[in-house]
Amino acid sequence: MPPPRRGRPVPGSVIGGLRGRAVRALRRAAPALAVYTAVRVCVLIAVGVWAHRRGEGVWSLLASDWDSNWYVGIADHGYADALGTAVNANNLAFFPLYPVLIKVVAAVTPGSRATVGLALAVVSSFVAAWGIFAVGHRLYGRRVGVLLVFLWACLPVGLVQWMGYTESLFTAAVAWSLYALLTGRWIWAGVLCSLAGLTRPTGVALAAAIGLCGLLALRRGFLWRVACGTLLAPLGWLGYVGWVGLRVGRWDGYFAVQKLWFNQVDGGAETLRRVHEILAVEPRPDLFLVMVTLTLFAAVVLYGACVTHRQPLPLLLFTGALLAIVLGSGGVYFPRARFLVPAFPLLLPLALALARASRRVLVYCVSGAVLVAAYGSGYMVLVWGGAP
Repeated sequence: MPPPRRGRPVPGSVIGGLRGRAVRALRRAAPALAVYTAVRVCVLIAVGVWAHRRGEGVWSLLASDWDSNWYVGIADHGYADALGTAVNANNLAFFPLYPVLIKVVAAVTPGSRATVGLALAVVSSFVAAWGIFAVGHRLYGRRVGVLLVFLWACLPVGLVQWMGYTESLFTAAVAWSLYALLTGRWIWAGVLCSLAGLTRPTGVALAAAIGLCGLLALRRGFLWRVACGTLLAPLGWLGYVGWVGLRVGRWDGYFAVQKLWFNQVDGGAETLRRVHEILAVEPRPDLFLVMVTLTLFAAVVLYGACVTHRQPLPLLLFTGALLAIVLGSGGVYFPRARFLVPAFPLLLPLALALARASRRVLVYCVSGAVLVAAYGSGYMVLVWGGAP
């Protein structure tokens, strides 16, 4: 057999090279994934003990409550075929990638669809943590990457990362799409952004970020990879929104569905009203709502720090767009902290500060963050009476 021509890769060597690169990347990320696992297990144990003392089961809290039921219901019965008039009742408000994955995986694995949904969320959370580490490591080194993953794991509402929700799947697509963009892999960035757009409505924030970055890059000269990635980015979001319009028979069908869920853009009027009500009017506001409010304040301050630190434009555009959507929504107030879970670049200033801190300060901060994560998660699912 003649040797292969020079310059033409051998298929086996290409596959082996890709496998080797993946293994090396996973080894680099191993400390971050270990830290992530430790935090999540500590929080889960704390919530489990708390739930046991209250006589409640942990599995039902994580796999079959609130939005989890909506996603499992879509996997079981599909989507509604009409708009209707009932409020908070039309499942077309929920994007399709997660329930489709639940249905597909459940068809070839044992266990209920709720269990499959929870398993998918947990697996996606590790993919997300890996992607978050990759972004942090790319920009500031391995230590900052590990600390960035730790801070993401310690979010007060971080338990949703291990619940039957879409935050983990969405964050995984966002993190790796941003990493692809930072490393010049425009087509991968567009494909992953399209998947994010099929997962959550806020995928439009990532599509907008990639679109603007693509336009700026194309001004310097046409590159087909940049053009393809830019065009691919919004297809998932646009595809689902367009499909809903066709399904209910009106061009603004998706937005009509959101109106039935009271999710409308009002420029931040409802956000300001609720903040004033919680901090200045209510004599004893619920602790969870106070936590949500403080999270919103912290997000705004951290975004200012991100701008000051001159983060790469893709990160600033994505987090800025996501923050504008969350703050500018006239919808329900209590899930706003959960909606910001994918905005992990906001944590980079804190990760940089911790990376420079002394060992004593680092120990205090790490211990405090884990305690806040455990108590916040337990309060969210066991004391707070509403959805996360």
